[in-house]
Amino acid sequence: MHPLPTFYVLIFTQLNHYAMRTLLLFCAFFIFSGTAVQAQDANLWKTLSKITYEKKFDELLGFKVDVPVFGEGIKTLEGEIVEVSGYIVPVEGYKSHTEFVFSAYPYNMCFFCGGAGPETVMEVTSKEPVKYSTDRVKLRGKLLLNSDDINRLMYVLIDAELIKGGMDGK
Repeated sequence: MHPLPTFYVLIFTQLNHYAMRTLLLFCAFFIFSGTAVQAQDANLWKTLSKITYEKKFDELLGFKVDVPVFGEGIKTLEGEIVEVSGYIVPVEGYKSHTEFVFSAYPYNMCFFCGGAGPETVMEVTSKEPVKYSTDRVKLRGKLLLNSDDINRLMYVLIDAELIKGGMDGK
């Protein structure tokens, strides 16, 4: 038997292994990159909950108030584009649908009903109107931190947009 066909079989086998390895790496990259975004979304509220408070005297109110102290993990998120899932909280004056409160928990368990802390809600300003829904939705926007204005929430999401296909964002 001539050695040439064996040579071609070896090259073809090596190409198949190379192609298979490349395909597997390619698939793994897409699977894990999607998982990283999901992990960021799932862990964002958990990360945002890692705060402490300090008492500071408020000149306007005339007494000490709790002011959030953001940990390093939270500070690194300031100004970053994040994805977060949660619930739209119906508030008085919810008309424009571009400014609303967003909560990690449904309305009956949220901060305003006494079921959670202030770190579980954020102010949202969206690019486009977001229709109110009782379903969980996913948003993407730039996260800002607020420790100065006690009349506002400590987390603010600006330039937010509803992620289609995210949770029930259809």
